[in-house]
Amino acid sequence: MVGPAMDLLERVAIVTGASSGIGLAVSRMLIAGGARVVLVARGAERLESVAMALGAQATAWALDVGDLEALARLPAEVHARFGRLDIVVNNAGLHHRGDMLRHSPLELAEMVRVNLSAPIVLTRAAAELMSSGGVVVNVASLAGKLGVPGSAVYSGTKAGLRFWGLAAAEDLARRGLRIANVNPGPVDTGFFDADFEHVTDLTFSQPMCSSEQVAAMVMDCVRSQETGLDRDIPYLSGKLSTLGYLSPGLARLLRPALERRGAANKRKFLVRKSGG
Repeated sequence: MVGPAMDLLERVAIVTGASSGIGLAVSRMLIAGGARVVLVARGAERLESVAMALGAQATAWALDVGDLEALARLPAEVHARFGRLDIVVNNAGLHHRGDMLRHSPLELAEMVRVNLSAPIVLTRAAAELMSSGGVVVNVASLAGKLGVPGSAVYSGTKAGLRFWGLAAAEDLARRGLRIANVNPGPVDTGFFDADFEHVTDLTFSQPMCSSEQVAAMVMDCVRSQETGLDRDIPYLSGKLSTLGYLSPGLARLLRPALERRGAANKRKFLVRKSGG
């Protein structure tokens, strides 16, 4: 346990992938609690529009987290502008879906850079500047608890993110900093809309959460007094993932039934999205 629960008033936060989905929902909740939020994403025009809608406590900061040199400079630039840095939410993610052999070697490397290298770089740079009581929250995935066929590299990066976060808790605690992982299952954010054909049936076998539900769990971790948290949403899907990891034979046995359920859910989702 490290320090008292965080009061968000006048705190400064960096949220990556903040222009939509989970990142935007987290940013709204941080601002509602009194924090100033630096919104990080690639698309400058979209980001400016989002910041304007969120109000004076939001600052657009267009940056590609895959540019690790620029990302490493970000905490110092934010600290120089606002005088402090208290919260980092590593939310930006990239998923080239389907069989990994569909994609070039460098596309796969890009996933590792965005999903794993970037959070480590940003956290390491921020740790030099964050005051005692600061917190880092990683938005990982249930795919990082049990490898999902058709999402091999994505699963690997999210597993790496989770285990790095758990192992880094002790290092960061020496500076009075906390770290936590939030592991969502499928989230209705539009994250997979662009390549819907290659979203696995297994992904749709689990209940879908909203961005706001995941963001609420992120906020629980921000305010918590604990470090090394590893929270799953939905809760039962997390338990199922853990069981599958511990019992690979059982996972193989259950997979056909889960894929049938997922295929049916995927069809319903597509009908709902198309307005049918």
